[in-house]
Amino acid sequence: MSRRCQITGTSPLVGNRVSHAHNKTKMRQLPNLQRKRIWVPELGQYVRVRITARALRSIAKVGFVPFCRKNGIDPKSFVRS
Repeated sequence: MSRRCQITGTSPLVGNRVSHAHNKTKMRQLPNLQRKRIWVPELGQYVRVRITARALRSIAKVGFVPFCRKNGIDPKSFVRS
């Protein structure tokens, strides 16, 4: 499974770690991904998502369905059959 937020699409960043002597080595900054089970009242059930902590805060403020629609994702795609 890739290290990518299922809703916002946030993925790892690549850059250089620069020492005092200006030596450069490659590094990756990974997103703060969390597995979360969220209750969605509009759907009447829980959905299981893998999202960033920042997206989780936004969902707590706005709601799951409006946040998905804002990011162009159908909220029903997270429902298990």
